[in-house]
Amino acid sequence: MKGFESNFNKNDNSIDFHIKEVEEPNLYRDLFPYSEIPKVKFDGKAVEMDLPEDIWITDTTFRDGQQSMTPFKVEQIVRLFNYLHELDNNSGIIRQTEFFTYTNRDIKALEECMALGYKFPEITTWIRANKDELARVKELGVKETGMLMSCSDYHIFKKLKLNRQGAFNKYVSVVEKALEYGIVPRIHLEDITRADFFGFVVPFVNKLMDLSRQSGIQVKIRACDTLGMGISYACTAVPRSIQKIISGLKKYCNVPSSALEWHGHNDFYNVVSGSSTAWLYGCSSVNTTLLGIGERTGNCPLEAMVMEYGQIKGNTKNMNLHVITEVANYFCSTMGYDIPVRTPFVGSDFNVTRAGIHADGILKDEEIYNIFDTNKILDRPVVVAVNEYSGLAGITAWINTYFKLSGSDKISKRDERVAELKEWVDSQYENGRSTAISNKELELVVKRTFPELMYVEGSCVGYNK
Repeated sequence: MKGFESNFNKNDNSIDFHIKEVEEPNLYRDLFPYSEIPKVKFDGKAVEMDLPEDIWITDTTFRDGQQSMTPFKVEQIVRLFNYLHELDNNSGIIRQTEFFTYTNRDIKALEECMALGYKFPEITTWIRANKDELARVKELGVKETGMLMSCSDYHIFKKLKLNRQGAFNKYVSVVEKALEYGIVPRIHLEDITRADFFGFVVPFVNKLMDLSRQSGIQVKIRACDTLGMGISYACTAVPRSIQKIISGLKKYCNVPSSALEWHGHNDFYNVVSGSSTAWLYGCSSVNTTLLGIGERTGNCPLEAMVMEYGQIKGNTKNMNLHVITEVANYFCSTMGYDIPVRTPFVGSDFNVTRAGIHADGILKDEEIYNIFDTNKILDRPVVVAVNEYSGLAGITAWINTYFKLSGSDKISKRDERVAELKEWVDSQYENGRSTAISNKELELVVKRTFPELMYVEGSCVGYNK
């Protein structure tokens, strides 16, 4: 197998790949020295972009995401599942979500969600490579389950205490049992970005595709970037190249795009770009969580991939994107989750401007400084925060956006009453104030200054009014 990495573009899919057994685990110490920051190796070989015609999103909020928080209550899982359904709005973009099956609470939530009878998202489960856990999935009547099958030597040798052939044999026996039950196996290749791609991953997946052909059931492959080591740069070498992992699974294993899924983590801030790269190079499905919750730095945010989908495909079909704001409100108000205020699309300040020059631009036309019509798309009107730097333009922009004034109803920054408000704002900071003026506080002062606004309802600008 030596040399395949440097000949990735050659037509080698006729080669008989087999498990390359090693006495010592291949930990790629040149790339992952552990005592230093991981390294990127370039091999000078690029692969062609191969965007599938049909791409979609899957969800693991109730599995990987939930592990990072206080366990969800049954009613919270059902509510969030309903939100996923409402957001998808029968578009099929949010295609699946996965559940644990370990506790009575998990099973009750799963059964209540199944009883709703939604087509999207389809309910699947997650188990370890264990026949007893597989039997439980069969009893529950779930049609597809993810199976944890670690593929790097870090996991095979250090965690499982097996060699490569031992792991191969263990995994294959569980897959065969799933196929016997008529359950679609979704193989979670844990830690693929530190795995020996040609020495273990390719021969293992080839065996899975053989079983798939024999059974008539399509085995699915989830490539798991467990530590966020995946790289999107062109000409990166395996095992870190997302392009080559996805392209290689298609080329050397004949896995169809529709059976390929990418699962990323955000340890190096690459989770969104990595997931988009997986789409662009032949993977139909990317795995996400609501708000990106998950272990350590989290999973790929579902709402981010909705926006990526819209940019790549040019539309979001009939999705109801206002639900993204409802989800964020629910996490904050009901689940006690603090969303960092600058988080794109869901943070309370994601479309708030404080700079005076930006406020002046928004006053002329909000399109100058707003990423898109956030009011129309996300039910989040653009907002200007008022502080010591706001000036007349900032205060005027706040009034017009907060009270949703348009046309002849808009307040001009030349209105003498705006100058009065600026004097009040300036006095606040001259007297030692160091925080921004809250919307509710400013609303009261503005209504005293502009009596015509006394009965005009202020806008909801997220969860922190």
